[in-house]
Amino acid sequence: MTIAPVTLSGRLVTLEPLSREHHDGLVEAAKDGELWKLWYTSIPAPEAMAAEIDRRLSLQERGSMLPFATRLNGSGRLVGMTTYMNIDHATPRLEIGSTWNAASAQGSGSNPESKLLLLRHAFETLGCPAVEFRTHWLNHQSREAIARLGAKQDGVLRNHSRTADGVLRDTVVFSILEHEWPAVRTNLEFRVAKHG
Repeated sequence: MTIAPVTLSGRLVTLEPLSREHHDGLVEAAKDGELWKLWYTSIPAPEAMAAEIDRRLSLQERGSMLPFATRLNGSGRLVGMTTYMNIDHATPRLEIGSTWNAASAQGSGSNPESKLLLLRHAFETLGCPAVEFRTHWLNHQSREAIARLGAKQDGVLRNHSRTADGVLRDTVVFSILEHEWPAVRTNLEFRVAKHG
């Protein structure tokens, strides 16, 4: 499997290969809802955005991540970031994660369409037999959103990692298998169609 930067375009959003030129727009997106203040997730504060972009691009250079900036097609405004991460080139398998969206973009259909674009590329172009999602046990909003995609919960990794403040977190692991993708795709297409 060759995973290289690619632009994924839909009706509502375009996922662009992340670059340092996205910095200012992503700072504004994070300020929309002061997202870095959410304790159960890791969203960069404005002053940390450049370091986060550099971190993701460094992981891309090592082949373990492919990061994207999310842009609304209607306004051209950047509203967040998402990634392919923990890439296993041999299987091939990957995780969709490190995703966040500006507060004003939530409920707009941008997130379901982003997932549709990422999952379609993973299953139909890259040939992944499974795609994984992970989230904090206490992030109920994220867990519900992943379940709405049609992903199944695989299990919980207890004391799996430390949060930015050093607290041990339990990580919930979900996945979608290739034979489940057609039903998941139909569900996501229906959800996206409801938005303008």
